[in-house]
Amino acid sequence: MEFTAEQRERFARNFLLEEIGEEGQKKLMNGSVLVIGAGGLGSPAAFYLTAAGVGHIGIADADVVELSNLQRQILHSTKELGRPKVESAKETLTEFNPDVKITTYQDYITEENILDIIKDYDFVIDATDNFPTKFLINDACVTAKKPFCHGGIFRFSGQLMTYLPEENVPCYRCVFKNPPEKGSIPMGNQVGVLGAVPGVIGSLQAIEAIKFLTGAGELLVGTLVSYDALTNDFRKLKLPKDDSCAVCGKHPTIKIG
Repeated sequence: MEFTAEQRERFARNFLLEEIGEEGQKKLMNGSVLVIGAGGLGSPAAFYLTAAGVGHIGIADADVVELSNLQRQILHSTKELGRPKVESAKETLTEFNPDVKITTYQDYITEENILDIIKDYDFVIDATDNFPTKFLINDACVTAKKPFCHGGIFRFSGQLMTYLPEENVPCYRCVFKNPPEKGSIPMGNQVGVLGAVPGVIGSLQAIEAIKFLTGAGELLVGTLVSYDALTNDFRKLKLPKDDSCAVCGKHPTIKIG
């Protein structure tokens, strides 16, 4: 493929990076990423994927924009209140980079539709805010052999890890086993969240997707990164694969589809 003059100017800083360059930019423009959740994590992730020139970005979210979202969900603005988040996101991202194809799914992710939604994408970003959906994304991606990056936030902290469908790579369920009982862990609307924290974690999720598509650097495979905004500490925890895992172990009992 040949770059237009506008693309050469837009992605000039990417071209200068030895680890990306023109070949890496072509991979980005031919690549596809699905962002599940257009909120605090999905906003920066989708913005930076669009800025990087990823050719096809999917956005899945069933909610509408609410005023309380705007403290952290930077894809949306006051004028979008009451509008579906996927519509607001598509308009914002298309204005930001009209060359990127944006596909929207104004649906709740369920066991019935997730495999059909993720099948057309090279990489999946879990930008959701509830545990059942996080486990569902993990189980579906393991089943479909689809790489993905998990992200989570809580008050002043966040975490992320990346899964690849390779031997001896732990999945999200290897680490966290099962969803916590409903109500046992408070949600952001109960304990709050610093708006910039999902900005940090969502940006790191975008970086993981970019590295996957281009082959640059090392992915957070078998590694959980945690971030504490109050102390500015980043920590890495090596994660072992659980051979008894219900979805990716030697004798799986969970299979989606």
